Amino acid sequence: MKPTGFLFSSALISAVLALNACAVGPDYRAPAAPAVTSITPAPLPPATLQAGGTAQHFVSGGDISGEWWSLFHSEELNALINAALANNPTLQASQQTLVEAQENVRAAYGQLIPAVSGSFQDERQQPSSASSAAFGGSATKSIAPYTLYNASLSVSYGLDIWGGARRDVESLQAQADYQRYQLEAAYLSLTANIVTAAVNEASLHAQIDATNAIIATEQKQLDILNRQFALGGVPKANIISEQATLASTQATLPPLQSQLAQIRNQLADYVGQFPSNYHEADFTLASLHLPDDVPASLPSALVNQRPDIQAAAQQLHEASANVGVATAQMLPQITLSASIGHDALTTASLFTPQTLIWSLVAGVTQPIFQGGELAAKRKAAIAALHVAGSQYQATVLAAFQNVADALQALQFDAQTLQAAQLAEASSAQSLAVTQSQFKNGSQPFTAVLTAQATYQNALIARVKAQSTRLADTAALFQALGGGWWHRDDVSEAVKTCCGIIP
Repeated sequence: MKPTGFLFSSALISAVLALNACAVGPDYRAPAAPAVTSITPAPLPPATLQAGGTAQHFVSGGDISGEWWSLFHSEELNALINAALANNPTLQASQQTLVEAQENVRAAYGQLIPAVSGSFQDERQQPSSASSAAFGGSATKSIAPYTLYNASLSVSYGLDIWGGARRDVESLQAQADYQRYQLEAAYLSLTANIVTAAVNEASLHAQIDATNAIIATEQKQLDILNRQFALGGVPKANIISEQATLASTQATLPPLQSQLAQIRNQLADYVGQFPSNYHEADFTLASLHLPDDVPASLPSALVNQRPDIQAAAQQLHEASANVGVATAQMLPQITLSASIGHDALTTASLFTPQTLIWSLVAGVTQPIFQGGELAAKRKAAIAALHVAGSQYQATVLAAFQNVADALQALQFDAQTLQAAQLAEASSAQSLAVTQSQFKNGSQPFTAVLTAQATYQNALIARVKAQSTRLADTAALFQALGGGWWHRDDVSEAVKTCCGIIP
């Protein structure tokens, strides 16, 4: 039995290899959506667990806002993304790449219409006596130099009877459409990266604040121990243990500060600024609202929503058209040309009936022997079509995996956060009780150290779980396409140049 992937790929190639009655080669048809009814292995629950005071609801078939990042209710985030969309050089490069592709399409359309050119020539000549004698003149009598004026109009047209030129235009149009979706992917990647970086910055700020609070508590505990040691109430070993704990906690602070600096520099790059010029406000977890409702797109809609799937489809389209181009090159090529003009010795008589010259030419060129070059190129084009089909299949599978990962991550993120909050509350209560018992002499100091370490880990784990939930929500919006179909991501300059309809 043939594997499912092979059947999918074969069906895909069969769909695009239907011959066009007007042009040789495949007639492209967009692949159908995969025949699956759900994205995740098990049905999604109506909502996640309520954690951090919020339960996220899965909206089946829910649409996505073109500015999905506004659902985080952060004016600072909205302003930062707007600045990036206006100034990011990578995004600007994608826009100009689209302009280039569209202009190449316009240039290719010139193959489908006759080419017309005009010329005017002013030629001064001095014939030799020998050439004059050859036509009955005197071999000794020189001929006076003269000027010959020529004005002509030429028309040439290659009949596209096999559709090779049309397939070439089709291929270039597919390239332009590919660049259009690549531009959408660039917008989506940029906005999602900024949201993720903002969440990471907020998480690092929270971790740094928590670490500083723990350091302050441990320093206070060390001060108490020093006073108790001075009074002979505790051994020196307790002080040494607390000093080691404090130093270990302090050692975790510089790496967090380093990561924060790198995130800030990364955000500067996203908005097209130098790190030294970036002075935007800090993001905090409190400033980022977790969206209550998240979309769960249907499988049939996901194929149209993902710009990477649409880009892969256009690569398949381009490969399909290139098969037609290679096929047409093996067939006879018919060209028609005509010219009309005037030759005269003076400009005054240049356009008189007696100086009229014209010609009509029809030519047929049939490749006879090319050393197998044309046949090999056609086979290579067909192989490239199969490659594009397999790559399209891989893109679709990766996209569905991406969305399934994001949807399931949100379920487990809520569970993780709920457990982390419980662990933080319990460890804080345990630390308070242990410290009280130590003061009363009912617990050894090692129990305090253990309780401190447990609380420190629980606090950092809760901060990370909270930020992971925010980051995975952003990842889901990115995985579902980010609502680009509701935005006009193409600049006015691009639209004016290329007449693009989003």
